[in-house]
Parts: sequence; structure tokens; C-alpha cells
Amino acid sequence: MHFKLIIALVEDDKTEQIMKAAREAGATGATVINHARGEGLKQSKTFFGLSLETQRDMLLFLVEEHMSRKILEKIAEVGEFESKPGTGIAFQIDVEDAVGITHQVEQLSEAVEDEL
Repeated sequence: MHFKLIIALVEDDKTEQIMKAAREAGATGATVINHARGEGLKQSKTFFGLSLETQRDMLLFLVEEHMSRKILEKIAEVGEFESKPGTGIAFQIDVEDAVGITHQVEQLSEAVEDEL
């Protein structure tokens, strides 16, 4: 079984919605890293030296490769990444190897067989 790592940088008020949507699309779990910061095309506004940018969360999803595109698209849809600039980004990278996921592999095997 091959995996992809989906990394999503999202506004913190959308984290729960995105995690729920990703799970419904086939993700079996996620790791959340709070208080991420970043900049896009435009620098964030400041007020007397204080940043006015919204807080971001980094969501990490280890997903089966056949389900990854569907999950990625669902994350983008719920996060409104394409319709509202600056709301977040998500991307996937190949995972060469992973350990500690035996119990998920059993569950994923059934789901992937149904997908194929």
C-alpha cells in the first residue's frame, strides 16, 4: 500500500470543518499543528507593529494514494482556497515509507478495494 501526505495550511476557524470533510472523503485521521504563520502574494497588514493576519493551522493527513486526490479536492472546496484568495493552500507529497499505521492499513484495504 502506498501513501501520500496531504499538508493543508488553513485558517484556524475552518480547521474542524476541513477535518470533518477530509474524514468523510476517506482520510482516517490528521495531525494539527496550531499557530502556523505565513505570507502569500501580499504581505499581511500591521497596526502599530502588530500583525493583523488570521491564525493558521497546519493539518497533516497520511492517506492512501488512490484516495488522495479526492481528499485534496474536498479540503480545497471546504477551505474555499480557489474562490477566496488568502484562505489557505493544500498540497500532497509522496511518502516513501511509514510505520505505526498497521491498524489503519486494515481499514484502508477494504475502502481502497471498493474504490477500485
